[in-house]
Order: sequence, then C-alpha cells, then structure tokens
Amino acid sequence: MKPSELDRQYNARAAIAEHAEIFARWAAASAAAREALPCETDYYYGAKPSQTLDLFPPKRPGAPLLVFIHGGWWRSLDKRDFSFLAPPFVAAGAAVALINYSLSPHARLENIVREALAASAWCWRNAGGFGADPQRLHIAGHSAGAHLAAMMLAADWRAYAADLPPDLFKGGLAVSGVHDLEPIAGAPFLKQDLRLSRRAARKASPVRYMPPRSVPLHTAVGEHESTEFHRQTRLIRAAWPQCAAGHHTLDGHNHLTVMDALADPASPLHACALRMQGLS
Repeated sequence: MKPSELDRQYNARAAIAEHAEIFARWAAASAAAREALPCETDYYYGAKPSQTLDLFPPKRPGAPLLVFIHGGWWRSLDKRDFSFLAPPFVAAGAAVALINYSLSPHARLENIVREALAASAWCWRNAGGFGADPQRLHIAGHSAGAHLAAMMLAADWRAYAADLPPDLFKGGLAVSGVHDLEPIAGAPFLKQDLRLSRRAARKASPVRYMPPRSVPLHTAVGEHESTEFHRQTRLIRAAWPQCAAGHHTLDGHNHLTVMDALADPASPLHACALRMQGLS
C-alpha cells in the first residue's frame, strides 16, 4: 500500500470533519460524569506521572471491573477524556477503571505495552479494596487502546508475576482495533512519533501471539470506518479462532462515534459489554 493510501486508511481523525466537536462533547460529558459519580482520580500504578488510572467504584461490593484503555495512536488523548463511559456501566452494576500510559514520542511502543501490563496487574491486586471482585476483571479498548487490550489477553500473567492468576481477564472487547502493526509502521502521519521498525511492529502485533487460554474476545467496528479497520478486526478473529466471541458492525458509526455507542444503554455494543461482564 502506498504511503498516501496508508494515511487515508488509518488517519481516522483526518477523515472525520467533526472530530473537534466530538472531542469537546466527550470532554463535557466526562467532566459531568466525574461530578455526578464517586470517582477516585490518579491512582499511581507506577512511578511516572503518566502511569495513573481513574476509578469509578461500584454501587455494591463484589462487582465486575471493566478496565478501559483509550486510543489516540499511542500518542494522544487521556483517560479523563473517557469518563463519560463510566455512568451507564456503574448504573448497571460494574466498577470502571480508566488507565493512562506514557505517550509517544516520549515512550516506545514496547514500553507502553509494559505499562498496560503493570496497570492491569494493579487492578487485579487492588480490585477488592474499592469493592470490585478480582475474579471478575474484563478489559476493553478503542483503536490503539484495543491493540493494548488484545495484548493483555495474550499475556502470560504467571510469567509476568507469580502472584497473578493465569486468567487475569475473563473477557475482552476490542473496538476498532489495530492488531497487525506492520502496515502502520509505514504510515507517514505516524512515522515521526512512533519510530516503529518493521521488526518492532511484528513484535507488538497481537495477531502474532496466541492467548494461553481461550478467553472470549468481542469485537466491534463502525460501518463508516475505513476498509483497513474492518480488515484488522477480521484479522484478530481469524488469528484467535478459539477466542472469537460476538462481533458488531455498528450502523451509522465512524471511528470516533463508536465510543458513543459503547456508552449508550440502547446500543447493541453496550449490551455486548454488559453480557461480557455477566450483567445482563
């Protein structure tokens, strides 16, 4: 694929004329969510200022915990931009953790993956302290965050730390994910920030790993996303047939508004996330 076509396929923000308005709407809804609900912000799972997470505790103890990883091509956005996801899940009986990670170009992708591992381990170790059940952890991510979520499902947790269970996450949801990173290594709009070699791209691609356990992976993509985002979703489902659970192609949605669907109790994507957590 020519560099110009790679940019056209993967630079989703450039293809959505109203992206600034969408981000502003998310920011306002997220601020309102933090005002309306109990929320503990900026727990440190590591030593760096970027290694933090926000927690929305459940209404009742023993609840499932949904860990969400934001997108932004590993180089932009923040956990606070996605607080708007929490209210409908808390209302349905879940706790929600929104994690941050160091952004490129200040962090290499392999180190961002390691930070996601550390944040996930922190969530399991500390879930009981804020009313969640550590045996009911699930992970979700959007775009680059879906890549990180898939990498978490492929992790060998016992090799990472002896105190962790082999099935740390009981299920995952990858929304508009990127699972084979080799194509994006040549995308001009990402090249300078990511500095991703072909070898590093292969090493960080979920399709090149096999989860040690058949943990269910649900997938979703917007109807109006590029053919590459649709193809990337098919790739992970084909690479992990033993994990492939439900899939939703969301009518009328693009690469950003799929997040509105995840937060919408009337959406099939939200219903899928609830079923994954045993809440419907």
